[in-house]
Amino acid sequence: MRQLKDHEKKLLKKVNFLVWKREDNHREAQVMQRYHIVDRDDYKKYSSLCRMAQKLVNILKQMDPRDPYRVEMTDTLLEKLYNMGVIPSRKSLALCDRLSVSSFCRRRLCTILVRLKFAEHLKEAITYIEQGHIRVGPETVTDPAFLVTRNMEDFVTWVDTSKIKRKVLQYNDKLDDYDAMN
Repeated sequence: MRQLKDHEKKLLKKVNFLVWKREDNHREAQVMQRYHIVDRDDYKKYSSLCRMAQKLVNILKQMDPRDPYRVEMTDTLLEKLYNMGVIPSRKSLALCDRLSVSSFCRRRLCTILVRLKFAEHLKEAITYIEQGHIRVGPETVTDPAFLVTRNMEDFVTWVDTSKIKRKVLQYNDKLDDYDAMN
């Protein structure tokens, strides 16, 4: 390696390559490992959504409580987050203030599959999704990061041509003779 010039040495004194600002974030690694988030950009997006919601809540809290615009915007925000399934009820802005990345991760398709007992583990659910065994409504979904709203949760099912669906029906003695012929 060549010797560094004086101006290069000065620049290196200002930057420490071994310690970065965001490297000590253990919470990020813990959440990514728990919910099997492969792409760090997904975590960043969820985190930015949480920050935006919290900023909006702070702005709404600073407004007069009887202001009709504040009431309307509060109701709209609570309704939107409740329909997404991120908050448990539409009662108060305090729920939005405690919004976290984990609440968005709990609405991912792979997590919903484990909760609905389609798969035993998250890893298995991710495999089913990536292989194209799961559909939400009429569309086959191959992205495990797909966010499932409360309304769409009822429409998560197996693809009609899935061999896993056939095995489950056969195990439960609900396989139709017509389906067995196909």
